[in-house]
Amino acid sequence: MTQVAIFMGSKSDEATVRPCADVLDKLGISYTFTITSAHRTPERTARLIRELEDAGVQVFICAAGLAAHLAGAVAAKTIRPVLGIPISASSLGGWDALLATVQMPPGFPVGTLALDKVGARNSAWLAAQILALHDAALAERIQAERRKMIEQVEEDAKTL
Repeated sequence: MTQVAIFMGSKSDEATVRPCADVLDKLGISYTFTITSAHRTPERTARLIRELEDAGVQVFICAAGLAAHLAGAVAAKTIRPVLGIPISASSLGGWDALLATVQMPPGFPVGTLALDKVGARNSAWLAAQILALHDAALAERIQAERRKMIEQVEEDAKTL
């Protein structure tokens, strides 16, 4: 069963969003990674949401730049958690995408993460934490990865 759907607005976002998939791989979480657009392919977006919900997807992660309406369009069609990754894709330095992703009307929330690759990684971590509420083995894998991060900081500190 696919647990997470990762949507990005265009192929040019792939390098920015790929760290999300890397974290999900590391944690053993199944996912779908595809391109769909709130503006260019709204019917495809709606169809994917229906199909993926029927297949058991529990969390949607949406990455988009510019007007960045993808996460909001998905939130309008599902009651499953939607996490948004604003992408820096314009001369506004990502502010446009950040504001479009975070400013949702009441009742249609999007959990908005940081811009770009940091947001991509953290969206995967947050999706994992949501899934871990009902998966003790996943919760332990998350704890193990956090312990590795702690150990790495301690090792790095020794090299100074």
